[in-house]
Amino acid sequence: MAWGETSSWLEGKANERLYQRLLDDSQDAPSRNSRRKKIVKPADMPWEMSRQGLLKHLINENMNTRMETVDAYMQIIPPGSRSGRHRHLAEECVYVIEGKGYDLHEDCDVEITDVFEWKPVGKLQRFEWEAGDVIYIPPNTIHQHFNADPKNPARIISSTNRIFKQIGLNTLDQLEDAPEFDPKVVLTAEIVREFLRGARK
Repeated sequence: MAWGETSSWLEGKANERLYQRLLDDSQDAPSRNSRRKKIVKPADMPWEMSRQGLLKHLINENMNTRMETVDAYMQIIPPGSRSGRHRHLAEECVYVIEGKGYDLHEDCDVEITDVFEWKPVGKLQRFEWEAGDVIYIPPNTIHQHFNADPKNPARIISSTNRIFKQIGLNTLDQLEDAPEFDPKVVLTAEIVREFLRGARK
């Protein structure tokens, strides 16, 4: 008989207003969102000298924007250089603003249990790109961008869906750093111009 287990589920003295918090959060959303940015100006987009390369964040969950689902950054790849090499569970869409180059992609077999197990399949694929192209990077793919022009920079915009992080499937592994990475460098407009000209390595 179902009520025979009463002695088990009646245990516990903790009380929480968890459902009420959901209601409060929902009611507060319009006011909270009215204080978040719908327009992000270039001056409000932070630079980052990252292990993946020179980034200018356009949309990020830490930037207090109205965007709930997508993160995006612009990446500058100096003349003849390359990005870092990494892998992540989320698929990625990259738009090439200027320049020409190629990507190297390597598929992985992935097993998701209590931990992620990545097993590269051992076959590199090369994809050529130029300004105006869109690069699709499938989930679980090890990838790296190469600027094939020794004299001019390449600029790309990368976007990913942050839902993977929100549901506990966020994983990002950096396998190789971009050549320009230096954690001591604080990017400014002038330093970025030096990278654009190839004057700084």
